[in-house]
Amino acid sequence: MSNVDDKASRLNQYQNNLEVCQAQKLANKLVRRDIKDMVPYQSARREQSQGKVWLNANEAGDSSTIRLSLDALNRYPDFQPQALIDAYSDYCNIDNRYLLATRGADEGIEVLIRTFCQSAQDSILICPPTYGMYAISAEAHNTHVRHAPLLTDNMQLDISAIRQHVGKVKLVFICSPNNPTGNNIDLVDIVTTLELYKDSALVVVDEAYIEYCPEQTLVPLLHKYANLVILRTLSKAFALAGLRCGFTLANPPIIDQLCKVIAPYPISQPVAMIASQALTQRSDMQNRVASSKQLRDKTQDFLQQQPWLVQLFESNSNYLLFRVDNSQALFTSLLEQGVVIRNQSKQLGLDDCLRVSIGSEAELQQFFIAVLSFNEQFYGTSTANLFNKETQE
Repeated sequence: MSNVDDKASRLNQYQNNLEVCQAQKLANKLVRRDIKDMVPYQSARREQSQGKVWLNANEAGDSSTIRLSLDALNRYPDFQPQALIDAYSDYCNIDNRYLLATRGADEGIEVLIRTFCQSAQDSILICPPTYGMYAISAEAHNTHVRHAPLLTDNMQLDISAIRQHVGKVKLVFICSPNNPTGNNIDLVDIVTTLELYKDSALVVVDEAYIEYCPEQTLVPLLHKYANLVILRTLSKAFALAGLRCGFTLANPPIIDQLCKVIAPYPISQPVAMIASQALTQRSDMQNRVASSKQLRDKTQDFLQQQPWLVQLFESNSNYLLFRVDNSQALFTSLLEQGVVIRNQSKQLGLDDCLRVSIGSEAELQQFFIAVLSFNEQFYGTSTANLFNKETQE
């Protein structure tokens, strides 16, 4: 590079740095104070985007084979594409007036908070350890977050703690199967919560993983409880995480209020077309769920053989949470080998806990191999050989 080119490059870099500095100063001046100090939600992709085997986001291990036409993209889509709403209505066996299609279940969380919580005044209730976006969405709206932690012995609702917040919150978020623990929340306890908050708050049950235990759905109770809201997604069992399509199920008067707040065109035409096809071709999803359950059992067996395993949590979903005696060492070793799982150790009550998604058989085989490599490094060759032998059997 010539001296002239070098000077030009340095000048350009200086100007870029100056622009960034000015933008930073302006952003700090204008941003809300509560947003300035807020820590963003660390999604699986945001937290770790490198690796060759991704088992950290509870995605399906295969891709959907749905295809679409790209005609008429010059037109805005319908506010709620009728074919999509009809398809999901048929899937859930519920009147389409009870449905709102959203950009993933995350938008459902956000719109519920924006619709029913007065900024800087109202509160939501969460039951940690649980999905992080409930709290993040509330904080982004300057809504207070109250906590009623799950019981540590069985990861079920603490009803006495939940009862203490009656009259003090607008929304109660319950995830079942719970993310990240994987267990179903007792239906009796959810109904008790619905009764406790019958006249004071909406109880939002996140059923993102319900396809893995469909008998646990609360959809039949929508007609009985006006304060019941259910969140759904096509990201997990339908293998459409990249599509960003979810649904909020609630009584029509609740849906009507949400429609006032949600964006005018939340579902693009390609998303609506792909999602509608997936919902009318359910055999792929059902086969995927059956395969995932078999692979989950195999992974459970493998984990139970490991010398570092302290606890393996019950799972009714497409992931397994497990506690180890050297979580950071195992997590780092897997990452160095290109296998990305999720470290949940910062979650309340989940010290030294890791979560692995039930991906494809090939992805899980790479996970097994990486674990055995870690064992060989930390426990010696004989231990690794023993686990290889038991896995083959």
